Amino acid sequence: MSIAENLIRVLARISHAEHKNGRNHGSVRLLAVSKTKPIDAVQAAVDAGQRCFGENYLQDALPKIEYFRDQNLEWHFIGPIQSNKTRSIAESFDWVHSVDRLKIAQRLSEQRPEELPDLNICIQVNLSGEASKSGLTADELVDLLKACTLLKRIQIRGLMLIPAANTNFEQQKQVFQQLANLLQRMNQQLGLKMDTLSMGMSADLEAAIAAGSTIVRIGTDIFGARQ
Repeated sequence: MSIAENLIRVLARISHAEHKNGRNHGSVRLLAVSKTKPIDAVQAAVDAGQRCFGENYLQDALPKIEYFRDQNLEWHFIGPIQSNKTRSIAESFDWVHSVDRLKIAQRLSEQRPEELPDLNICIQVNLSGEASKSGLTADELVDLLKACTLLKRIQIRGLMLIPAANTNFEQQKQVFQQLANLLQRMNQQLGLKMDTLSMGMSADLEAAIAAGSTIVRIGTDIFGARQ
């Protein structure tokens, strides 16, 4: 199947899940994860109408962002963030989904160019406690959110999750629902207006949408297996 055909199929899955769960059509955005994929693969997705792309690796992403600079695309950084990479991320991306400590948020705030719109930020949460995954515990989240609200040139938009692999729909949904509940609780407790749940990938997007996801991050089902 071509990338354009894959996109049609993924968008149909999203639309079906929205309808099935009483969600408004278009309430879930598709983030096409183009990490490790060449420019011509991104071009095929752009030609098919896709505008939002997710990248994990800065050095892989920057040439693509430059190549498509005049195409009015939206670029999301979704990988682990090293301190020495924050300036390039702050200068080049529209969204960052993987903030998990105050130092990174501070650097993104300080290094975001004033002529650009505020950088949209999601805080990565690790609900499963897996040592191999980045992210804050629910208990650590309050202090980071409080500190981030004081920073300039960033907007705290919501929470991001990479759950442990699971093929059971109800168990997938249960984990995603925990994040949705956590976002609601943080909004109420801290007076925030976070509106974004970045959760759901190729294998579990239906469960994520059922639990309230607003951005699903899909790579394999659009571009094929990782290179």
